[in-house]
Amino acid sequence: MSATRPEYVFARDYLDNNRINLQHYLWVELFGYLLHPDIPLTQPDLKIADIATGTGILLTDLSRRLPPSVQLDAFDISFEAMPPRELLPSNINLHQWDIKTDIPQEFEGIYDVVHVRQLTFVLMDHEIEAALKNVFKLLKPGGYLQWADVDVHSMRIEKTKQDSSTTALEKIVGITRAADPRLVAHWIPELPTLFQKTGFTAIQADTRDAPGYMGYTLHECVLMVYGMIVQNTRVDDVARRLREAFPDALKETHEGAYHAWTRWTVVGRKPE
Repeated sequence: MSATRPEYVFARDYLDNNRINLQHYLWVELFGYLLHPDIPLTQPDLKIADIATGTGILLTDLSRRLPPSVQLDAFDISFEAMPPRELLPSNINLHQWDIKTDIPQEFEGIYDVVHVRQLTFVLMDHEIEAALKNVFKLLKPGGYLQWADVDVHSMRIEKTKQDSSTTALEKIVGITRAADPRLVAHWIPELPTLFQKTGFTAIQADTRDAPGYMGYTLHECVLMVYGMIVQNTRVDDVARRLREAFPDALKETHEGAYHAWTRWTVVGRKPE
């Protein structure tokens, strides 16, 4: 992959925004909560941060369920995926920040809850420990971090018919993983250990495999990702091979084969 690869693997457009929003609702349906039930949310003056907020869907969803006195802060390197500022609830604030960099001093130690989700394709293995340390600094003593992500190495192909072909679905995974090292992160199953190493306590790991109907829908969301990789990759051969394999991958999908992954939600508390 060229050194000039985009900072963000995917496209920031209406198609990708719809993918992110649909995946949010499917994620919540799968796990059964926006924030883990062990995270206390009764204080009217809570401060909650969402890191790499994307479309802001987590915060806008929370805004309907929590008092307007709760402060909801969105952090990202870009807010191109967000709705216009005028359409957002008044208690949502936007702050430009890259999780890979030191936190601005004014945000140190002020949040009761920090939420992070789906940075699998953003953070490489050597970057995750520093990112966790940055997030740790955002929290008040006693504050909670919830980190949710997909274990890309848990990927397997499920199918409804024993004799269904899966050749093209296997091929597109191999092509994309070779295209960008950010697509093969190993750190997701290590999150509980990394939380402990960073200093978190009361660590809980919740892993879920989607039932077939939901797994198939999540797979169709991810199919959009391959088109974005074609669009963003600087490697012409990768784009060509994906374009050639993609029609057959769609055909195999329509015949009942789909990629399935294990999803993780890990929660930890900063010591008092």
